Amino acid sequence: MTIAQPIFAKPLAAIGILVAFAVAAPAQAADKRQIAATYGDIAQAMYQDAHAGAVTLKTAVDALVKEPGEAAMTAARKAWIDARVPYQQTEVFRFGNAIVDEWEGKVNGWPLDEGLIDYVDPAYGEESDANPLYTANIIAKPKIRFGGKTIDATRITKKLISTRLHELGGIEANVATGWHAVEFLLWGQDLNGTDAGAGNRPWTDYAKGSACTNGNCERRARYLTVATDLLVDDLAWMVKQWAKGGKARKALLKGGPDGAVSTILTGIGSLSYGELAGERMKLGLMLHDPEEEHDCFSDNTHNSHYYNVAGMRAVWFGEYRRTGGTVVKGPSPADLARATDPALADEMKAKLDATEAAMRTLKERAETKEAYDQMIGPDNREGNAVVQAAIDRLTDQTKSLERVVAALKLKPIQFEGSESLDDPAKVFQKK
Repeated sequence: MTIAQPIFAKPLAAIGILVAFAVAAPAQAADKRQIAATYGDIAQAMYQDAHAGAVTLKTAVDALVKEPGEAAMTAARKAWIDARVPYQQTEVFRFGNAIVDEWEGKVNGWPLDEGLIDYVDPAYGEESDANPLYTANIIAKPKIRFGGKTIDATRITKKLISTRLHELGGIEANVATGWHAVEFLLWGQDLNGTDAGAGNRPWTDYAKGSACTNGNCERRARYLTVATDLLVDDLAWMVKQWAKGGKARKALLKGGPDGAVSTILTGIGSLSYGELAGERMKLGLMLHDPEEEHDCFSDNTHNSHYYNVAGMRAVWFGEYRRTGGTVVKGPSPADLARATDPALADEMKAKLDATEAAMRTLKERAETKEAYDQMIGPDNREGNAVVQAAIDRLTDQTKSLERVVAALKLKPIQFEGSESLDDPAKVFQKK
């Protein structure tokens, strides 16, 4: 999605221009650096909260593995859902920040061919033309063949799943690490399609001895433990990148104050339009396909989407309420927009508020009436309309953000696009 041509204010008198540049330019440059500092502080805080959530998840997973049971499985699932709240807000730091985008696939890659990891239902199928490892089932097979070579998976280690298996063969669906690998190991497949129900893996998949179901319980427990430990490690690494003097903070300012603001707005606009409105929502709605929903095993997609929106708001308004209740706050893009064009700042706020309201409606429906995968079902006009309303608001707020970029006289930004929004016919041609 490419921004429209800049929209300029009415010409000022020559002397007015000189005064404006002489007085306002240095202050505006300083403000942009302060905005970048707030952005970095919020990023660090969000990743710290996500890391803390992952540590809590690790404790719950360790307890499940040590003493398997229904209560332990429920606790581990709750810890996963709770940890997703801060993490999903961090996705606003993607796109503009290369250090985040290059890393993100390890922790949040989706959709995945889960047959790579563990057993699957026969309805899943036995093979895929696009992926030779579609049903490799590492948990059941200590050795697998790929590309004429044997991969020794006798010992399930961080190195094995992160460097040998993850995206093996350059196939993005070979997701062996991250949130969704752990999600699959906690919930199992959601075999309900667009009917009610999430994944329902029995806790006995981690039971000891003869109580073990579906075989290989010790290896399954090992995989779950290693994948969770790796998630903790990866999030700890990203926290360091956003610390004072960290690589992410330094990279943010390499393009100067204007470059920093462009990076910030690129993240908001790309997540809003191409990623969330397009790839995560419109595509699944067009195809009525639950395989295209984000947190598909746990039916947590409504929260995933909602907290993406919360992250955009936190960055735009320069205010993030941490998991423990403290607030990180400072100069923001909203402040810069207001100083430049108050009416446009009001417009942007109204659009963000409308998006939040639409997404809250979707979230509340998921929590009281039907899951997100039911909402996108082929015969659910009301549910489809709720999802479409959120898509429309996301698209609408991105248009206002384009106007902000123009008003700030930044270099043109190309937000991430999506065929589902930009060229829907191609989606059906591929199918």
